[in-house]
Formats: sequence, structure tokens, C-alpha cells
Amino acid sequence: MIDKLELLLALAKERHFGRAAEACGVTQPTMSTSIKQLEEILGVMLVQRGSRFLGFTPEGERTLEWARRIVADTRAMRQDIGAMKGELSGELRIAAIPTVLGMVAQLTTPFRARHPNVRFSIISCTSSDVLGLLENLEADAGLTYIENEPLGKVRSVPLYQESYRLITSPDGLFGDRDQVTWKEVGQVPLCLLTPNMQNRRIIDRALRAAGTIAHPTLTSNSIIVLYTHVKTGRWASVMPAKLAETLGLGDGVRTIPIVDPVVSYSIGLVVPPREPYTPLVAALMQTAREVAPSLERDA
Repeated sequence: MIDKLELLLALAKERHFGRAAEACGVTQPTMSTSIKQLEEILGVMLVQRGSRFLGFTPEGERTLEWARRIVADTRAMRQDIGAMKGELSGELRIAAIPTVLGMVAQLTTPFRARHPNVRFSIISCTSSDVLGLLENLEADAGLTYIENEPLGKVRSVPLYQESYRLITSPDGLFGDRDQVTWKEVGQVPLCLLTPNMQNRRIIDRALRAAGTIAHPTLTSNSIIVLYTHVKTGRWASVMPAKLAETLGLGDGVRTIPIVDPVVSYSIGLVVPPREPYTPLVAALMQTAREVAPSLERDA
């Protein structure tokens, strides 16, 4: 039954029988047969079928909710029993928004010092994708905004307040200032994250509140792309203060606080609301609580 539920979750992720089978390392006939056997066990149709995957029936959607709980509990049980044998081990999968990637090491490094047998997988994605990965059991934890847009059913550990800086060259527009207003930032040609990123939506909202709009000359979903352009000293951007500090933009670039008003949003660790937590997730939450004061001081 557990194996069949795992296959059902893979189908929910891939929305395609062939890709789901490949992701699970089984043949497509095996995938189809397993789903049909699950339907026979439950006595309902789970999948709308045609020449291709068409979606889940209402009964299938409800079964998915149970499948996520059962599979999550099974994985937690295996991990918990394994932890009783000695040191924590296994893989922690963390989904993180791009603007927090620079501080992930401040969380993973002390964790690994305490639990050296644990491996990490860090995925960069949008805030909405963070929540989707958690829900579908594709990530164990997330790093994202925790008070700006609806989070849904998660538990959170606040880490620090994100504030914002104008990143520009000393001879750029407002480059000689000690601080700038959001209205003034609206006059600067910027390179920014794409509109599907929550950081970009925060910046756009702050600019609109100041009676102006962004004038991006370049957009990207990659912080590295923004970083390499800003570092030339010939481009400007708005970045979180902690990210700018972590990147170490150098002498040719200034990081100028943006005021009127000072805008800040809380960044935190989020995990699914399933208790008891797996030993790995519980240990990660404990580490997050321990490092939060130093992260907040440095923000």
C-alpha cells in the first residue's frame, strides 16, 4: 500500500504517467497497474483517464490528502527508528527563495557540525513553489517570507527581518547618498527579479505606495545574474541588506539604505504541520531557533 501511495504522489507531481514512472524507477505499465490496484482496494476511481492523464477525481484528490499524511508518517517512523540506532543520518531537503540563499550556510553549517552524517539538498525556487514542495513531500523544510503573503498550513520559526538597500555605483544616480527614499528609487533604472518572485512583488508594492513604479532595464529569476551585473558598477538594483552583505559587492558598489518608509519583512524556516516531527526536521528547527538571534543582529 505504501509503495502504491508513493506512486500516486509521483503522479500528482508529474501529471503524466510516463514521467511519474520514470521518476519512481518503474515502467509505465507498472505505474498504471499499481494505480488501478489502489482504485480496486479503495473501490473508487482516482484518476481521470483519456489518451493522457486528465487529472484526479474528487475521490482522488481526497486520497492524495491521506496519501501525503500516510507517506509522511511512514518516512518519519523509519527515520525515527533509524535515529534510535545512533547518530542522525539521511538527507535534508530544503527549498529556499533566492534572496535567502546567501544565509543558508549559517543554518546548515552549525547543523552539520552537530550531525555530520546528514546530507543536504538545497533547491532555489519561488515562495509559492516552496509551499508546493512541502505539501507534496518533495522538501522537508523551506526558507521563505512568513508574514507577507498567505502561507497555508505550515509551522514557522522566525529567523530575521529582511530590509532593503539600493545597490549602485558611487557615481550612479543617488550613489553619493547616505540614504534614499522609495520615491527616489523609482527614478533609477534597475535590474530586478522577475515578477513571479515575492521579493519583486514587495519592491513593486513599496514603490507604488511611494507613488512611483519600477523601471527595470533587466529582469531575471537568478540572483547570480543580478549580482554579476551590479558588480560591474554600471547597473543598479534593490536587494535585501543581508544578501548584499553576503555577496560582498566590493568597493565599486555602494549599498544605500532605503527609507520613507523603512520596509521590512520576516524571513523564517517553515515545515509541514505534522507531529511528531521527523528527527531531522526537529533538529533543524532547534538549530534555527539557536541561530536566529545572531541572524537578527546581523540583519
